[in-house]
Amino acid sequence: MLAGLSRRAPACVLAVAAALLLPALVPAAPAAARTAAAETAACPAAGFVSQHFHSGHNGVDIANDVGTPIYAVGDGEVTISGREPGYGQWIRVQHPDGRISEYGHMSRRDVSVGDRVAAGQQIALMGSEGQSTGPHLHLRIWGDRSASYGIDPEVYLAERGVVLPCTPGNGPRPRPLVYPAESGRVVSARSADGRLEVFAAGADGIHHAWQQEVNGNWSAWEALGGPGNAELAIAPSADGRLELFALNGSTFQHRWQLSPSGGWSNWESFGGGGRDTAAGVNADGRIEVYASGPVGLFHRYQLAPNGGWSEWEPTGGGPTDSRVEMEKSPDGRLEVFALNGDTFQHRYQTAPNGGWSPWGAFGEGGRDLTVDHNADGRLEVFASGPVGVFHKYQTSPTSWSEWEPTGGPAGSQLTSERTPDGRVEVFAMNGSTAMHMWQSAVNAPYSDWAAFGTGGTEVTAATNADGRIEIFGTSHAGTFHKWQTGFTTWSEWSWVNDTPGPTLN
Repeated sequence: MLAGLSRRAPACVLAVAAALLLPALVPAAPAAARTAAAETAACPAAGFVSQHFHSGHNGVDIANDVGTPIYAVGDGEVTISGREPGYGQWIRVQHPDGRISEYGHMSRRDVSVGDRVAAGQQIALMGSEGQSTGPHLHLRIWGDRSASYGIDPEVYLAERGVVLPCTPGNGPRPRPLVYPAESGRVVSARSADGRLEVFAAGADGIHHAWQQEVNGNWSAWEALGGPGNAELAIAPSADGRLELFALNGSTFQHRWQLSPSGGWSNWESFGGGGRDTAAGVNADGRIEVYASGPVGLFHRYQLAPNGGWSEWEPTGGGPTDSRVEMEKSPDGRLEVFALNGDTFQHRYQTAPNGGWSPWGAFGEGGRDLTVDHNADGRLEVFASGPVGVFHKYQTSPTSWSEWEPTGGPAGSQLTSERTPDGRVEVFAMNGSTAMHMWQSAVNAPYSDWAAFGTGGTEVTAATNADGRIEIFGTSHAGTFHKWQTGFTTWSEWSWVNDTPGPTLN
């Protein structure tokens, strides 16, 4: 982006482009996946059908009073929750079979990008925002990649046992899954109000910048002190306050927001030094922190949501001085992956909020790793080494593929995130080049690697409140960022707030 150009325009462009570009981006679900998909759905809202699906109306309108609850028609992940001139407030949910449901004109949204929702779970309240002549839900279903128009929602629902008009039931209200943010020397996460925050660890301590408005422009960098040349991790407490963890070879410190989206505490001691750290959130909202060092991995966890902390506990081994990342299984169990130059191991919770398995072999050693999840919840793991990037993925909740080569930059730093239509995208950066690759369809194989910029020292990915991916890269010159301006288009690399920010060597 050019200096001084407002970032509001790309956000609107993305939302408008969604209605135009989505048919070409959403793949047809494979026949086997469709057969295996659940043949049930939930009633989206109480009310009468005020306009049916037809050639001039790509969806169905269900009319009722402002404030009428709106429910997800099926299980899935929220990939957009924001505003758009035509829709007003709108939500998009990616379903495991590749189908997508959209909900428009709401007066309130109850879910955010990245939330996992269940069929029948309340996600919004009915309204009349955007291009609307009265309070209603505009429900749209996308599915066939070759189509230039959506699927008739009434037919889609009837095939799954729901006939409009319908009466919503008391659907499940599970706690949304909170997926761990990528750890490293630069990390980013959204505050409770949807604004991204970014932290970068220089030799002189931690530096911090934040979006001044949702999906918007950035603040100047602020120096926070704390451990120099630290590895960072970030996670939200159960009440939405972010907590930041910083570890170097001699000390471990943390600080936290004093209120959701608010100011921050001072640094406080969190333990001794180590090699790397990662943080994730249990199914009940308690943060769990892992740290590696010369004798393996240790962990520490909140004793209650928003509460105090346990003592550090050994984990029974794990790779020494390893790079560490965490991810979350579809049922809410955390899984930890640890990689050093010789070995790759992992361990996982045996039940949500529960105890942990022993460390198990996961592969040979490498340089760095990133872990993400497919639209259907299966985990994807990438690891870099001297001959490029390899990946391995769940073929079922308890089994994994073999390692597969992907090419890509040798000895690279890795990060990953999901695109607004639910595809995993992977980014790799070494000292001379940056590249990325992406799933060619939801839950599908990957594209070839493509150029993404010049080299650097660290890279991390985060998601804006409107679903656009934002990338932060660091070098000896400072900290840069780059963001999606549409589903398949990107800005140029630029400084955060037009200032170089911290340098990372």
